[in-house]
Amino acid sequence: MLFTKKTPDQKRADFRAMLADGKLHRFPGAFNPLCAQLIERKGFDGVYVSGGVMSADLCLPDIGIATLDEFVMRGRQIARVTDLPTIIDIDTGFGEPMSAARSVRLMEEAGLVGCHIEDQLMPKRCGHLDGKEVVDTVVMTQRVRAAADAKIDDNFCVIARSDARAVEGLDKAIDRMKAYVDAGANMIFPEAMQNEKEFETIRASIDVPLLANMTEFGKSRLLHKSELENLGFNLVIYPVTTLRLAMGEVDRGLDAILRDGDQNGILDRMQHRRDLYDLLRYEEYSRFDQALFNFEVGDTPTE
Repeated sequence: MLFTKKTPDQKRADFRAMLADGKLHRFPGAFNPLCAQLIERKGFDGVYVSGGVMSADLCLPDIGIATLDEFVMRGRQIARVTDLPTIIDIDTGFGEPMSAARSVRLMEEAGLVGCHIEDQLMPKRCGHLDGKEVVDTVVMTQRVRAAADAKIDDNFCVIARSDARAVEGLDKAIDRMKAYVDAGANMIFPEAMQNEKEFETIRASIDVPLLANMTEFGKSRLLHKSELENLGFNLVIYPVTTLRLAMGEVDRGLDAILRDGDQNGILDRMQHRRDLYDLLRYEEYSRFDQALFNFEVGDTPTE
């Protein structure tokens, strides 16, 4: 609350400038606001809010059953604690094109700098799983057009994600992506590419900025930052990495408590209280509170 200085409009302008600088920018996924603040503290370029992570946090599978209200609330909670630009996943837009338009407007109002909408058929599934289905190109272009027309701030970024590579092959997927750009997409997110050559082919075919998804245990090899830069990509997300790290340690830590009877053996794997308080900026809040507590109203002028 006390340590952000940029308005959503400023963050959106920064994001658009970032996309035009010719560099690759890294956006780790934040599974909660505290994680987003740590991402900023570490010096990353931005924050990503994954629909799959948010669903998992609610103990739900990533099949499109989390609600728009839940996505908006989580997006607002995360975007408000950081000066970094924050983008969010809105699945298939939560309904027909009019619903996609409303979803974009709500995300813009919540302080996000952009969102991505995908061409899957509901019920959707994780982009790196088999058995996906995609809607007709016309349906997806309607979603994109509705999303693009709904935003108020021109700098709000509508990102079109295509899952068609796994369903129709690369050539048809590229045809779709071009249609999405024509419909108003500001960025393209090609999901579940098979190899570097496919990333390269898409870069040669698409004129707008490109987003790469480096999720673990998926279809794509985990490419190094320099590889993605050389391929001409503008942004990379690590959507589930922080959640997987956190849950992995929680799993191992709980096992240790069951085995050992206490947590003495795992203290060195925990975030120390002093580091948590530093991240939360306890002292800054205390100073702010003291300034209010000690505030004195001056003499009231007399007539």
